Amino acid sequence: MKGWAERNGGNITINITEWIDEQMRELPAISERIAIGKTLPHLKDCWLYCKGTQKRMRDLARDPMGNGSVIRITPDCAHYEIVADAPVAPTSELPSHLAVHDYLLAKNSPYRASLHTHPIELVALTHSKKRMEKDAATHMLWSMIPETKAFCPRGLGMVPYMLPSSVELADATISAIEDDYDVVMWEKHGVFAVDTDIMSAFDQVDVLNKAALIYISARNMGFEPDGMTDSQMKELTDVFNLPK
Repeated sequence: MKGWAERNGGNITINITEWIDEQMRELPAISERIAIGKTLPHLKDCWLYCKGTQKRMRDLARDPMGNGSVIRITPDCAHYEIVADAPVAPTSELPSHLAVHDYLLAKNSPYRASLHTHPIELVALTHSKKRMEKDAATHMLWSMIPETKAFCPRGLGMVPYMLPSSVELADATISAIEDDYDVVMWEKHGVFAVDTDIMSAFDQVDVLNKAALIYISARNMGFEPDGMTDSQMKELTDVFNLPK
C-alpha cells in the first residue's frame, strides 16, 4: 500500500525455532541441501520462515506457504534445506538475512525478525553524499517530529552501495548493527531493519520514512525546515529515558 514493495521487491525472514516441536523436527526435507555461502555457527538446527524469491510481499498474508517457505539450517551450519508445503526458493538476499540472525543469536538479542524493503523517501536520501555521512540522516530525521526519536532512538545506520545479495553486504550490515543501529540503509537500494517481530521492524521503518517525507514536503514548499533543536531532542532523551 505504501509503494515500498514493487514487483517482488523486499523480503522478510523470521526465526521461528521456538515454535518448532518434535513432530515438525521429524519432517523430511523437500529440497537438497543448499549452500549459504558462509558458516553460521549460532544458527545450527534453527528454523526460519523466508519470503520466496520472485514472490510478491503483497501475496504473503493471503498465501504464506505459496509465497514463502520454512527452511532449517543443517548441523554443519553452512547449508539449509526446505521443509515446507512446496519447494519455494528463499529470497536471493538470504545470506544477508541469515548472517544477521546468526549475529543476533550470538549476542543473545531478543530480535527474531528482519525486514528488507524499499521506502521511497529514505532511499532518495541516500542519493546525497551529505546524508550518507555517519548520523547526518539520523540527526535530520530525528529533528522532524518528536516521535521519530521516541520510536527509533538508535537512529539510522548507513551502508555504502554494495552488490545486492552479496556476502560483503551482509558483513557491512552486521557491522552497522554492531554500532547499535536497528535500522540500516543500503545506499541507493533500500532499508534493512531488525526487531523482536516483523511488525515492530516495520514500525521503525515507517516512522523514519514519515520523517523523511516531512523533510521533503517542507523542501517542496520552498524552504529548508528548521527541525527541532539539539536541546529539544536532548530533553526528549532525558524525559523518556531513551538510549543515548
